[in-house]
Order: sequence, then structure tokens, then C-alpha cells
Amino acid sequence: MKNLLLLFSIAFLLTACEKGKTASEKSSSGTDSASAKEWKPVDSAAAMKAWMEYSTPGEMQKTLAASDGNWTGTTTTWMENGGKPVTSQSECTNKMILGGRYQHSMYKGNFMGMPFEGMSIMGYDNTKKKFVSTWVDNMGTGIMHAEGDWNSSKKSIELKGKMTDPARPGEECDFREVYTFTDANNHMMEMYGPDSKTGKEYKTMEIKFTRKK
Repeated sequence: MKNLLLLFSIAFLLTACEKGKTASEKSSSGTDSASAKEWKPVDSAAAMKAWMEYSTPGEMQKTLAASDGNWTGTTTTWMENGGKPVTSQSECTNKMILGGRYQHSMYKGNFMGMPFEGMSIMGYDNTKKKFVSTWVDNMGTGIMHAEGDWNSSKKSIELKGKMTDPARPGEECDFREVYTFTDANNHMMEMYGPDSKTGKEYKTMEIKFTRKK
């Protein structure tokens, strides 16, 4: 039954793509065709195979699933490069969702004496061959997006993205996150961003996680 539903969903998406193609061609009829990206036709069997590969969880999804569970975290924050570190405690719950395709994470703690809550969804895009993530929290109103690669020698995921810079309206700044999986019961997240005075990258935060017993 699940496979039947999956095949139906894929067929629906393929039909939607074809319809989108037709609408796009109509809307762009008055544009410079040389600047438009050429649509490459794909036969239905190849398209179905590609969608099945795209939608099937694999080894990278299993890598995420290994960190499922409840964790305590020791958070260290630096408000500026070379500044005095501020430490606090936090908790995190990770859970794979949608048939083991994505990991949903909920964070709770405190930041600068205020309650802090955050949520992320991370997955591995089988077609892009990259990890992808989104992040939201109660300290902002935007959504952070990032993509990155798995480093097998370091057992780490390095994600890069852009985020809203509230101090510079209309602008974004680069950020970088590194997740290092030490062992089954310990991992660390490090976050890097620009120094407010120089714009140069520095470590803004790290969280050392230990699995709850």
C-alpha cells in the first residue's frame, strides 16, 4: 500500500512538472529564448527511476538517525571575536520523521538570561548529494537555510548559508556550522559568523552534546 501511494505521488509530481513546463513556455514566449535554460526531455521510465532514488533513504539518512534521542548540551557563546565566553545549559531532542528522510530537532535553553527555543529540520538531498537544513527560533522572525557536505575522515557535516543581518536592514551575512560526531554518546555543533566590527569570520558558539542516560 505504501509503495502504491509513493508511485501515485511520483506520477502526480511528474504530471505537475509537465504542466509547469507548458505554463512556463507560454509565459516566456516573449522573452529572449537564448537566455532561458533549455528544457531537457526525460522519458517516463528514467524519470520514475530518478524519483525513486531521490525519495529513498540511504546511508546519509542513517548517519543522521544515529543521533536520534535526548541530549544535554553545554553552550558557549562569544558575542565578539576575542570576547569573554558565556556558558549555559541546554537540551535537545532529535527524531527522524517522514519515514526516516529528515531529522527534526527541538532545542531548549537560555540565552543572555532569556528563555531560548529553536527548531531545525535536516536532511540529505540524494540528488544534490548534500545535507540541507533549516533553522527557526524565538530570537528572530526569519528562517535560516544551509547546505553542506559530509567529511568521512572527520565524521562531520559542514553547512554553509546566509542569514538575515538585523543590524544591517536589507542585508544578509554568511554563516557556517560544523557538526562533529565524536562517538555514539557525544557530538558537537560549532557555529561561525562575521565579527560585527571587522566582518571577518570567528566562532560565535559551540554546543557540546552528551546523550541522556
